[in-house]
Amino acid sequence: MPSRHALVRRPGPRLAEGLVTHMDRRPVDVALALRQWEAYVQVLHDHGWRTTEVAPADDCPDAVFVEDTMVVFRNVALLARSGADSRRPELPAAREAAEALGCSLNAVRAPGTLDGGDVLKVGDTLYVGRGCRTNLDGVRQLRAAFEPLGARVIAVPVSRVLHLKSAVTALPDGTVIGYPPLVEDSSVFPHFRPVLEESGAHVVLLGGDALLMAASAPRTAQLFTRLGYRPVPVDISEFEKREGCVTCLSVRLRALTE
Repeated sequence: MPSRHALVRRPGPRLAEGLVTHMDRRPVDVALALRQWEAYVQVLHDHGWRTTEVAPADDCPDAVFVEDTMVVFRNVALLARSGADSRRPELPAAREAAEALGCSLNAVRAPGTLDGGDVLKVGDTLYVGRGCRTNLDGVRQLRAAFEPLGARVIAVPVSRVLHLKSAVTALPDGTVIGYPPLVEDSSVFPHFRPVLEESGAHVVLLGGDALLMAASAPRTAQLFTRLGYRPVPVDISEFEKREGCVTCLSVRLRALTE
């Protein structure tokens, strides 16, 4: 049976200073962000997930976006090397957490760069976005780490958003969902379904028919309900101001030995 274990990291006091690349900077309520993060983690717990809290990195404003620190396939964690220099100090504590859970570790090395948010897993296919945070050598190292384990790695151009998973994620049946103005080439995905709201393109598969998604996409939630899924909305407004979405607030580990 797939495991349900996730790494999370609470937002630090400097969240408002986080990087923004494709949107204007807006004020962030750090206290509200902490409450929203706690509600997000509670949703995971309510759906049978166990969480491990990665040690804080309070000097790193973007550390709450813990998904970017690694890519996990089967029981192997490929530790990332962000294209943003300021995010690299987030890695040591994330590495320790993955190691403590029994993951085999590998790491992206210079000149490669890779952010976990650029990798979308659909079954054994890994779509990896090449953009401002992940370069060609990072894609090569991802392929070298995971193709021997049975993965198929497909590179996808990314220029309209920060990460590939800022534009697309996937439903439990493998259908990739995305907000069309932000998706550069939907034909790369065998099954693609457009959604009406930008934040509706982001879901976390909680198990069964349950989809964790942002409360800011009510029309997309209605679409998912019509498709037979059960949306579980969470308010992540303060993280959306920093180009964050529901996927980047955790690393889901589905192949651990429980």
